[in-house]
This record gives sequence, C-alpha cells and structure tokens, in this order.
Amino acid sequence: MPSHVLLQVKNLKKYFPIQKGILRRVVGHVRAVDGVNFFIKEGETLSLVGESGCGKTTTGRTILRLIEPTEGEVLLRYREPTNGRQKYREINITTAPPALIKTLRRYMQVIYQDPYSSLNARMTVGSIIGEPLLVHGISKGEEREEQVRELLVAVGMNPDHISRYPHEFSGGQRQRIAIARALALKPHLVVADEPVSALDVSIRAQVLNLLKSLQGEFKLTYLFITHDLSVIRYISDRVAVMYLGKIVESASTEEVFNNPKHPYTEALISAIPVPDPDYKTRRILLQGDVPSPANPPAGCYFHPRCRYVKEVCKREAPAYLDLGGGHFVACHVADQLDLQPIRRR
Repeated sequence: MPSHVLLQVKNLKKYFPIQKGILRRVVGHVRAVDGVNFFIKEGETLSLVGESGCGKTTTGRTILRLIEPTEGEVLLRYREPTNGRQKYREINITTAPPALIKTLRRYMQVIYQDPYSSLNARMTVGSIIGEPLLVHGISKGEEREEQVRELLVAVGMNPDHISRYPHEFSGGQRQRIAIARALALKPHLVVADEPVSALDVSIRAQVLNLLKSLQGEFKLTYLFITHDLSVIRYISDRVAVMYLGKIVESASTEEVFNNPKHPYTEALISAIPVPDPDYKTRRILLQGDVPSPANPPAGCYFHPRCRYVKEVCKREAPAYLDLGGGHFVACHVADQLDLQPIRRR
C-alpha cells in the first residue's frame, strides 16, 4: 500500500443470508456490499454517497469490523507510538485477531447518524466521553476529567457540562458530544455516518465547520457517509458514488460535479437545487425502483433505470476503469457521453 494511503479497501463484500422455514434454511443472500474498492489518503475526506439502502452504512461498519465481512480486504496503515517515535504499521483489519481489534479501535472511530440514540441516557457527559480513555487504560481520575474538559472545549461545549446527562442538550449539542467521544483516543480514521442528516439546516453548517476545523487540529482522515450531495461538495476532497452495493464512480469532488461520467451520478447531481439564476438544472428523473439487492439484475446493475442503456449493459457487468487523473467509473458507455446536468443559461 502506498505510503500516503491510510485505508485501502479491496473487493469488500457483505452478504446477509435469507432464511426460511422452521429449520431456517438459507435460500439466498442480500448483497448489501458487493465488491467495493476504494482508498483514502492520509488527511483527506472521502465521501461515500448514494440512495438509501445502497450499502453505504454497511460498508462503513464492515470496515470497522462492527459487522464481519463476507469477503475482501481492508488494509489500515496507522501510526504506532514507539519509544517516543512514530512507527508506521500496516494491517489487514478483516483477518486481525480479536485481541488486536481492541488495539485498532484507538485508531478507528465512528460518529453515528442519530445523536439521540448513540449516547447512553444513563451516563453523564463526562462518563460518555471518558469511557474510551478508561477502557484503553490511557488515563483515569483527575487526569481523565481534565482531558474530557479539553475535548468539550474543542467541540465548542462548556466544560462545566461534564456532569450533565444527554437529555439536557439539543440535537446539535448531542452530536458535538458524540464527536468529542470519537476524538477521545485521537484516532487516525473517523467514519462519519450521516452525522448531520438528523440536524436542522443551520446546525448542520455549524457541525460541518466543526468537523473541518477538527480535521486539521487532530490530523484526522474522514470517511464521510451521506446521501446529500450539497454537503459533500463543501466537506470532501474526493467522492465515491455507490449504487446497489457497488462503487460506480469515484473522483475528486470538483471532477465529479463538473465532469460526471456515470448516468447515475448525473441523475444525483441534477437533483441538487442551484441557488443561482444564471444556472439551470436539467432535472433527470430515474424510471422504476431500485432493484432488490437479493436479486440484482444481470449485467450492469443500473441498466433497468439508465437512459443510455445498450445491449451490452444487459449482458455484461462493466469493469471499474481508470479514466486518468484518479477518475474511476464502471460504465460501458462512459466515454461516449457528455454528462453535464448543470449548465449556464
């Protein structure tokens, strides 16, 4: 794995069995994640975007080994302090033994979507944020309390709130507490699973600004999972577009928005409101419903809803090709299309 890459995902799959009958016989599988490949450079933000049910959250949780993968590799390159010096190690998370997984938790953390259910209502803010420090034996007593207060200040909270309970805070404040908990162990990788989708619009902007400022301060790398393309243009360096368990396109953020190469990406971008009278959006409405991941169509998974479908799309699955400049796409006719869903009047 290249030295500048922090995380590399190779052919990651997660199939959930479909069971029927008294004997719970397996009659099929739901292909939630079906051969995903991507990488994240150290210090950057990769946004994973797609419709609800496409497998984004399952991908994030499988990377963290919160869900056991069916197949594939997840390689993490982390900095391990040794005798006061930083030593880099590379490990395959999918095959790591349980004892090592606990150690790896220090380098990988998650921010969940719902701040109302991700915090223990019976624990104080100090206990919630300080629990990782206690579990990993980093600090205790007054030292631990001081670190918790510093984390509260870092996320824009009053350190005197350390003895309060989650129900005493608003949704935006609870999400700040969840962010502080994720940062307690000073991780390298943070999986942010739709961290602003449950918040009011004005609060979303505050939390996004907070995440960007913390990224530089704590030297963080983000996997940002969302369905809101207007958010990812602000926060992400690169974008990976997911459809029915597969990555169909990935490139730099500006490249995806200005030069999309997959018809699904074109349709997603066309749905973004443009607050500028000099531009107009050519709205693209996809026909039909998303196919079932338990019974995906042959060939390209997107072909039943694609405006540009060819016969080859119905027979063969497209290869995930590099178009140059870090722009990857899985489409048989990508080189024949001029996809510009937003144009100047």
